[in-house]
Amino acid sequence: MKRSGSPPRRGVRYEPPEKPPHLLSLGLGLQLVMLNISGIVLIPKIIIDAAGTGEIYLSWAVFAGLCVCGLVTIIQAVRIGRVGAGYILLMGTSGTFVAVSITALTEGGPALLATLIVVSSLFQFLLGSRLVLLRRVVTPLVAGTVIMLVAVTIMPIAFKLLAKAPAGAPPVAAPASFAVTLASMAGLALFATGAWRLWGPVLGVIAGCAVAAYYGIYDTARVGAAPWFGLPQSGWPGFDLSFGPSFWALLPVFIFVVAIDTVRTVGGSISIQQVSWRQPRATEFRSVQGTIGASGLSNLLSGLVGTLPNTTYSSSISVAALTGVAARNVGVCVGVLIIVFSFFPKATAVILAIPNPVVAAYVIVLISLLFVVGTQIVVRDGLDNKKSVVVGVAFWLGVGFQNRQIFSGHMGDAVASILENGIAAGGLAAIVMVVALELSKPRRRRIETKLGVEWLAEIDEFVRRFAKDKRWNETSTGRLRAATEEAILSLVSEEHDSEPEDARNLVLSLGGDRRRVELEFIAGAGEGNLEDRLALLGQWAKQSSDREFSLRLLRHFATSVSHRQYHDTDVVTVRVDADRVA
Repeated sequence: MKRSGSPPRRGVRYEPPEKPPHLLSLGLGLQLVMLNISGIVLIPKIIIDAAGTGEIYLSWAVFAGLCVCGLVTIIQAVRIGRVGAGYILLMGTSGTFVAVSITALTEGGPALLATLIVVSSLFQFLLGSRLVLLRRVVTPLVAGTVIMLVAVTIMPIAFKLLAKAPAGAPPVAAPASFAVTLASMAGLALFATGAWRLWGPVLGVIAGCAVAAYYGIYDTARVGAAPWFGLPQSGWPGFDLSFGPSFWALLPVFIFVVAIDTVRTVGGSISIQQVSWRQPRATEFRSVQGTIGASGLSNLLSGLVGTLPNTTYSSSISVAALTGVAARNVGVCVGVLIIVFSFFPKATAVILAIPNPVVAAYVIVLISLLFVVGTQIVVRDGLDNKKSVVVGVAFWLGVGFQNRQIFSGHMGDAVASILENGIAAGGLAAIVMVVALELSKPRRRRIETKLGVEWLAEIDEFVRRFAKDKRWNETSTGRLRAATEEAILSLVSEEHDSEPEDARNLVLSLGGDRRRVELEFIAGAGEGNLEDRLALLGQWAKQSSDREFSLRLLRHFATSVSHRQYHDTDVVTVRVDADRVA
């Protein structure tokens, strides 16, 4: 909560519910497809070639992967029930699963891999439905750190693309096409306005491809050889239901990688919300749960049809930040185009023919923005000395393991398959340190009651005794009690005319010391978000309703207020600082 209303983001042109022109939606959809289609196609190729599984399975895995990614990208955008983010979040083949997928294919073939993906996807559904229980572990601090590490793991791939120019190409071809693409995109992002800014990424890629074509490194032969329409040979692998030693040995590894990928998904869901609205909003954790649910659905479908695991691609966040367009229609266009491309190999070939230096420039601009988004999430969560240690140590451990500079060659294959991924190593380190911090805190006191004015006296006495035990003076105790009362009254105002016996259950827990107390209100799900309403107070004219009066008092007495809304549960955290130690 801020003391005054946060300024609107001027760069956001179209918010999620708004509908940009169809041509613009299609153009941005093509941008995202151009950026991600190679990953969706090339990651399965890398995995399957490494395992030596064969071309028939490769063609099937690529086709099925495109269909699943397109379908679930649409679901992420439109949000069906509790499944889906309601934002532009593109689904694609997961790089996090590369090592464990190669191991599964080597040990038991595609059937074993499909079985492991299906079983581990059920764990992802469980994590999404119980996210409220992980609120002290899967924090914005952890999510932001993981988002920063996503950029760290992808950037080396972009840098390697710079050296992959066709044999016999002029020495200047790769640097020239890279420089033109980078300069065009960065220049339009910095100085263009209106439609020119919106089309900046596409224009940058077109400019780079034009230079590449001039030097003869745009692969027209690939486009010419690809058929217009085609379907793969039957390559569905079925399932390995023997549940042998290889299954039980790999299942814990798959579940752990799913957990790490879920943390990354949480970070992506928080990030896309941060860049999608003109007026900053509190993170909607129901949307985060929906994102995890759709990601779990994507993996379940991937296992059922016999392709590789999927995840949310963070590039859609960077595109939304760069173009200012976050409309759901764009996400629908992306999903439809991916599905269409799966049936038209020539359309896919046009994108795959884009030279590596052009792709590298595109990725560098977008992933740079993604790194900044992760940094903003960490800073917005409030950095102190302890949190700084968590972010710094976790980030650099992730960098070290990703570059194989830490204990390389001294770990077993199973451990190395996890820790040599920077996201997994850094994410695990951040989670361990956050859990250690939570366990080191004094035990919180709690009271269970109902959410209503009838129970205010009992709650007030509980808070008063806590403040007395912490040796707070009368002034600070009065402010703590007042903040508690106004927080409850603000939540009660959402109850409308419900009877006392129908009131939501309330669990109030208190923790802190002589300098600061944190109150956590856990109640059944309500409608409005207190954090958003408090932010808007700075922009509203004075009004006389009891609800807004309570909000103004809460903002006056509390140091900060955050409101996390999950399915079936609301968690409101109020921090109050003491004036001085008694």
